[in-house]
Amino acid sequence: MKEQTEARGRLRTLNIVMFVPPLALVGALLVAVDAENWWQALVLGLGVLAGMVATVRWAAGDVMSVAIPCTIVAAAVWVFGGLALDSSTAFYGISIVGPFLIPELGRHQGRAAVALAGFVASVGFVRLLMPHDDTFQTFIAYLLIPTGVTVLATGLMFPNKRFYDVVDELEESRQREAELAVVRERMRFASDLHDIQGHTLHVVKLKTALARKLVHTDIERAEEELKEIYALVGDTIAQTKELAHAQRRLNLSAELENAKNLFEAAGIRVRVQREAEVDASVSELLGQVLRETTTNILRHSQAGEVRVTLSRTGIAIVNDGAGTGPLPELSGLATLRERVAGEGGELTVEQEGGRFSTAAVFPESRVAGATGNGDR
Repeated sequence: MKEQTEARGRLRTLNIVMFVPPLALVGALLVAVDAENWWQALVLGLGVLAGMVATVRWAAGDVMSVAIPCTIVAAAVWVFGGLALDSSTAFYGISIVGPFLIPELGRHQGRAAVALAGFVASVGFVRLLMPHDDTFQTFIAYLLIPTGVTVLATGLMFPNKRFYDVVDELEESRQREAELAVVRERMRFASDLHDIQGHTLHVVKLKTALARKLVHTDIERAEEELKEIYALVGDTIAQTKELAHAQRRLNLSAELENAKNLFEAAGIRVRVQREAEVDASVSELLGQVLRETTTNILRHSQAGEVRVTLSRTGIAIVNDGAGTGPLPELSGLATLRERVAGEGGELTVEQEGGRFSTAAVFPESRVAGATGNGDR
């Protein structure tokens, strides 16, 4: 919002610099040429002043606050100047005020534009009916030029307003995009925090339950489990600090070893098949998929066996013991699916015949491109 306010402030300054000096200069020249004495200069000057006030308030986006007084003054100057002072330039003020006001009137702007042109033309027509020396010259000076200038200025203000509306929309769009980026980053942080601490808590729960069983039968093994719990909590604290400083990187090999230990501790058989070494450019995301899937298996299934297959560009994890009903809602995998898709890959989740499979794969072109960039 602050950036948007600053942008509008700069735009206001630009508008004032672009419009006020030339309009004021032209107005001053017209008054100097047309006025025969000081009070005529005062009357004509009021019309110019009304136009300048409307211009400045329009630049500030607040022209409607001065609409009534500026319109009354400018219209009165045209009527009095054109009919009583024989000043053909007295229309100058209304030709500025009117075009600035009309685009702000919404659905009434068409009728307002016709009314403005009609008013300016009617004063010129009345002047034609009054005594004059040259009908053609009076027609040009009091009717054709004032009406034509007013209509032209009004017509130009419509695309002008649209331009500034587009500028505002672009600024608002940029602001919304910035806010959306913040939201995405917060979601990413929350997802990573869930990966770290949710995973750890489940592991701690399993190891604590195992230690309780062993404390009366195998005290040494129970002590080892407690040491691992202590180390795991310490590692989680370190990972959380790294996450807070945007330094955390997952190691797929370490995640695979950790997953094997967890499954074995829970009495689940593990089979790992390596078809090829995983490319480093996708290793971290695949490690996140493995970690989240491991947590889901320990939490939601009654698995007896888990099979992990690794390829150069992907990973597949299949476990038995899945339910036969509809797929459970796994928000962590849903978030990972978006993240994997954002990097050009695809994450699929399937449940069939009591088996649950999670697979993430990236195209060879994506991996080759990342490798090429690294070589350079």
